[in-house]
Amino acid sequence: MFVFEKKPAIKITDPHLALMKMQSWCAYQERCQQDARNKLFELGLWPEAVENIIVKLIEDNFLNEERFATTFARGKFTIKKWGRIKIKQELKQKRVGDYCLKKAMQQIDETEYMATLKKLIDSKRKLIKEKSPIKLNYKLMNYVLSKGYEKDLVFDILNNKED
Repeated sequence: MFVFEKKPAIKITDPHLALMKMQSWCAYQERCQQDARNKLFELGLWPEAVENIIVKLIEDNFLNEERFATTFARGKFTIKKWGRIKIKQELKQKRVGDYCLKKAMQQIDETEYMATLKKLIDSKRKLIKEKSPIKLNYKLMNYVLSKGYEKDLVFDILNNKED
């Protein structure tokens, strides 16, 4: 039987080397400041060096909180079909500011949002084998709420479906 052990993280004490590594890491995909900060601490750098590198990454446009937030929101909505509540929670967990949060939420088109919510409900409805309409609606409600959609929108759609 194989036991996989986690490799010990390579510690980098040279700030210049850490900056180059972070530039490469940030160029690969959009990152937020908090993720970059955590990565630098994992590399073993001290707080002053971490903050200096973060400032340099921002100056060189490797880190841009607004760009990260809008890309994150667009991606989670279109690919994972997350609702606004879940996207906001994730962005807050990453310590994204309120301004960037608002900009990110503006990336989600209202008509597309409602169409996605309806599609999610319809596709899940086909998968659930439930005779009782009340239990079916309860399960559908729980499913889309777990995806981060607003309760009132879900309630409206479920009530309009019962024609």
